[in-house]
Amino acid sequence: MKLLLKVSNLNVNYGGIQAVRDVSFEVHTGEIVTLIGANGAGKSTILKTISGIMHPKSGTINYADKDIQNASAAAIVKAGISQVPEGRHIFAGMTVMENLEMGGFIHKRGTDMSATFADIFERFPVLAERKRQDAATLSGGEQQMLAMARALMAKPKLLLLDEPSMGLAPIYIQKIFDIIKTINDQGTTVLLIEQNAKQALSIADRAYVLASGEVKLTGTGAELLANADVQSAYLGG
Repeated sequence: MKLLLKVSNLNVNYGGIQAVRDVSFEVHTGEIVTLIGANGAGKSTILKTISGIMHPKSGTINYADKDIQNASAAAIVKAGISQVPEGRHIFAGMTVMENLEMGGFIHKRGTDMSATFADIFERFPVLAERKRQDAATLSGGEQQMLAMARALMAKPKLLLLDEPSMGLAPIYIQKIFDIIKTINDQGTTVLLIEQNAKQALSIADRAYVLASGEVKLTGTGAELLANADVQSAYLGG
């Protein structure tokens, strides 16, 4: 499998604290890779740094054979990386359709987006039913679907997902993980951060365990699901 993303010796400060320490990991085209760890382990900081919202103190982020650690967030989206932020951050006061249009901002004005919308509505039928509705009136699970759909409007090669199941009812959690798997099966590479370690490891090809801003353990999703240390620390086993 071709290497898509290579993070090497990444160090990131956040509010005067070193949040990420010498982190290295890889994501290959077609994979689902997950980063798991307790709150404060540096997971969200890593995603924000990959997507250009934050910049590292040192280290490199190589995406599709180009170093992007100093690129702007807009340039990174144009290069093919989209992020679904923790907490969804949908645009309240705008309809579902308007939120989706915002996600497609990188496409040239006048581009025919009808096929993209058709694909999104096939994948997320509930959004088709609610497309004229204010996004703020959707349920938590529907808002998460909208946040994912909005990110997919840019047609990313790599989708970054930050805590997609946080705060959702159990019925939606399984649905969201099924959607992630489908998105991946249809050709989008996924880097997933998730507190629900069991669900994340169950769909991941490979995983990295973070603690105090450092990578402590790595393996396939199945290997880490079966690891006694991971079970006791993250899986309630």
